[in-house]
Amino acid sequence: MNFLSLFVLIPLLMMVGLAIARSMKQIRTVAVVGSTLQLGLAIYTLIKFLMERAAGNTEEMLFQASTMWYEPLNIHYAVGVDGISVTMLLLSAIIVFAGVFASWKIEPLSKEFFLWLILLSIGVFGFFISIDLFTMFMFYEVALIPMYLLIGIWGSGKKNYSAMKLTLMLMGGSALLMLGIIGIYYHSSADGNYTMNLLEIARNNAIPENWQYFLFPLTFVGFGVLGAMFPFHTWSPDGHASAPTAVSMLHAGVLMKLGGYGCFRVAIYLMPFAANELSWIFLILTGISVVYGAFSACVQTDLKYINAYSSVSHCGLVLFAILMLNNTAMTGAVMQMLSHGLMTALFFALIGMIYGRTHTRDIREMGGLMKIMPFLSVCYVIAGLASLGLPGLSGFVAEMTIFVGSFQHSDMFHRVFTIIACCSIVITAVYILRVVGKLLYGKVQNEHHRELTDATWWERLSAVTLIIGVAGLGLFPGWISQLISNSLNVIIERLS
Repeated sequence: MNFLSLFVLIPLLMMVGLAIARSMKQIRTVAVVGSTLQLGLAIYTLIKFLMERAAGNTEEMLFQASTMWYEPLNIHYAVGVDGISVTMLLLSAIIVFAGVFASWKIEPLSKEFFLWLILLSIGVFGFFISIDLFTMFMFYEVALIPMYLLIGIWGSGKKNYSAMKLTLMLMGGSALLMLGIIGIYYHSSADGNYTMNLLEIARNNAIPENWQYFLFPLTFVGFGVLGAMFPFHTWSPDGHASAPTAVSMLHAGVLMKLGGYGCFRVAIYLMPFAANELSWIFLILTGISVVYGAFSACVQTDLKYINAYSSVSHCGLVLFAILMLNNTAMTGAVMQMLSHGLMTALFFALIGMIYGRTHTRDIREMGGLMKIMPFLSVCYVIAGLASLGLPGLSGFVAEMTIFVGSFQHSDMFHRVFTIIACCSIVITAVYILRVVGKLLYGKVQNEHHRELTDATWWERLSAVTLIIGVAGLGLFPGWISQLISNSLNVIIERLS
């Protein structure tokens, strides 16, 4: 068995272990052991990948394996990874690991919560290792379906409305995506030997240019809905605000990255002609997402809604950079996916911890938390500084790479939109500093808050794990940037 399949097998074994667990201690043990194994496997995959590249292995996808699944349609269970896939697997493993500790005291139905959470992680890991369109789409759907129950049962606020809205909008995107995949399949080969394998479709280069005009928008919008692209973003803030802590972490930190990764792997890679011709249309929409999300965050008073609209802005920046169609900007897009995943997971973890103590997310009802909860407050400051792009943290490296790459275009259209997108940095600084000042350093609004306790050991472990990732990416970006850039060369060649 190919070792990449362990990314799916380990969560399946975790689900079996959870099903037979009889106490909260056993449930936690299964979740911790399983998530630790996944994290170890992700690190092993990264090291093995780097060693293969250092040894001179120049294959487009490493560690490939393929097994016939459904012969009439030539569908395979096919897996493989490149530099982008490896980084996404590591991001997912870190956030799942941190999410388990953030859900240490989840109630009610703790076993069922972890079962659905692990099912979501199966979809995410399976999506990132798939190189067959059908397999990729199947795992994509597996990742989306648990969200309805996780929000509808364990969420808060308008949870039923939010769960239904999220599900309907993402299923709408899936319908577009399915049409696009069927169209790609029936144009995957000029000789009638149709295939779902991404690498074979790219090698055949058989999708006619007139069909690319039709299929590119279907796939880009289909994935773009999950990436919170304007005007299909409205599910995201409500979903974030109502989801329980660990689900918000996976939702924003990992699930939304499926959208950006899919745009890379399917829309841009397989249909380069249409990408070059139609990118300006989607560049306008993603430019709106970047600025609109930042402005919307400025007027929110709910901590989760602030971070949710911030995610619309930052994920819009990912799609914006992808559409610049050059190596530097697209490298920045992947680094932004990593940065935003770690940073927003940290935000949502801290918001959940603060809410669990204060029982409010309204910044007007809180203040002076730095004196009451110094550890959580310092972690929140670090997350905020990463979000506004402080040098030395992940946000600065990712955003600088994006804007430098975007400004490489010499035409007025691209440069004007790059300048507009750059304005989001200023807006982000406004709402981040406003929240930090009011929440942490303002006057204590509720005297009962003075009696609250700081983070427990499991909460500290969750936060520190994510902070290490944010700081590591910010301080040592060179090797991961090179890893991503090398894998993008294949896409850039096709675009040229």
